[in-house]
Amino acid sequence: MSDKKDVKPQLLLVDDDQSLLRLLTIRLEGEGYQVTAVEDGQAALKKINNESFDVVLSDLRMPGLDGLSLFEEIMGVRKDIPVILMTAHGTISDAVAATQRGVFGFLTKPVDHEELRSLLQKALSQSVAAQPGEWAKEIITRSPEMLNVLDQAYRIAQREVSVLISGASGTGKELLANAIHQASNRRDKPFVAINCGALPENLLESELFGHAKGAFTGAVQANGGLFREADGGTLFLDEIGDMPMTLQVKLLRALQERQIRPVGSSKHVDIDVRIISATHKDLHKEMEEGSFREDLYYRLNVVNLKLPALKERSEDIPLLARSLLRQSAQRHQVSVSQFSDDAMQLLVKSDWPGNVRQLVNVVEQCVALTQTPVVPLHLVEQALSATRQSWPTLTEARDAFEQKYLFKLLKMTDGNVTRAAELAGRNRTDMHKLMKKHELDASDFRS
Repeated sequence: MSDKKDVKPQLLLVDDDQSLLRLLTIRLEGEGYQVTAVEDGQAALKKINNESFDVVLSDLRMPGLDGLSLFEEIMGVRKDIPVILMTAHGTISDAVAATQRGVFGFLTKPVDHEELRSLLQKALSQSVAAQPGEWAKEIITRSPEMLNVLDQAYRIAQREVSVLISGASGTGKELLANAIHQASNRRDKPFVAINCGALPENLLESELFGHAKGAFTGAVQANGGLFREADGGTLFLDEIGDMPMTLQVKLLRALQERQIRPVGSSKHVDIDVRIISATHKDLHKEMEEGSFREDLYYRLNVVNLKLPALKERSEDIPLLARSLLRQSAQRHQVSVSQFSDDAMQLLVKSDWPGNVRQLVNVVEQCVALTQTPVVPLHLVEQALSATRQSWPTLTEARDAFEQKYLFKLLKMTDGNVTRAAELAGRNRTDMHKLMKKHELDASDFRS
């Protein structure tokens, strides 16, 4: 999200006529714009890749990259930025062709100042209107797709409905959940988050519902649990697809009855929380395989919001990279201010399988290693290579361990599922589900 409040609108002015460039710069700065003036399309593209602008005002006929070609290039990285074209050779056909291709406006030279002022104000109002408010200040975006998600999020935040956020790991699901909380009537109450895949079943149950003193070994005092900690506010259940089936039943009952019963207690406690859940899994597939309850799915998925992968919002990469660079430089107290042009181009063109989380790691590595104010290309290449073999998430590590554990267990028991379940401390049904999850067949282990 752009933090434009109380800041001059940023305008990129492009024209190969130096005298007109100076004249328009003076006029527009007098109108309250922060003007960056360049003399050709290639210079404009470099600025677009490294800085944030609210509107572009460009000449149509220029040597090299003309105005329409510049517009097409801008749309490749910043689809939502309004572009206005000017020409001394204006014809109706030029204007029609430009507007049909998505150009915001078209002006003929000599430029009528009142017409220019009006068109710029309209373009600026479109750019500002697209930006979410204070409630989503942590989310940096100009992507139309992401802005559409935020628009939906704001509208549903006003209603007391459960929300399921889906999207790949690292796309910012918790950030969006917190933004929804901040936009809701519960914003003054707690926002509490837990990763359902990070804890074993008994600990997860205790964390969610609390426990009585002496409920189990080590329970030397009572614990209220996260439902009560989030009372009046929002409880965010991340990676809900990893929640064990037995706990899914208890969660469903709690949501239906709006009550919880702490572990080891006979008393029920009333709860008042809004549930936002998230997953990177395909829950429809999980339901078909019997590892996720259908009734719980429909209870949680009243509204579904899908976060796009970072490669699907490439226009946000320069904004995110610059913001992360600024934050990291401040945190580490180093003087690094920007990426080189070729380094930024590599960031924009990369696939980002780890999404925003991977971008954070890349920027952190660059800041840690750079010895100049400008991050060079080779450091970005090095950081990208390192993060492609990045440390697994806790869920990924747990799944890998689980598969290896089951393989050894079935090998030890010669594929005897009953014996393997006993050794694992699980029942046969659970064992079969785990084997199915990891595509293991008992017959493959029999002598």
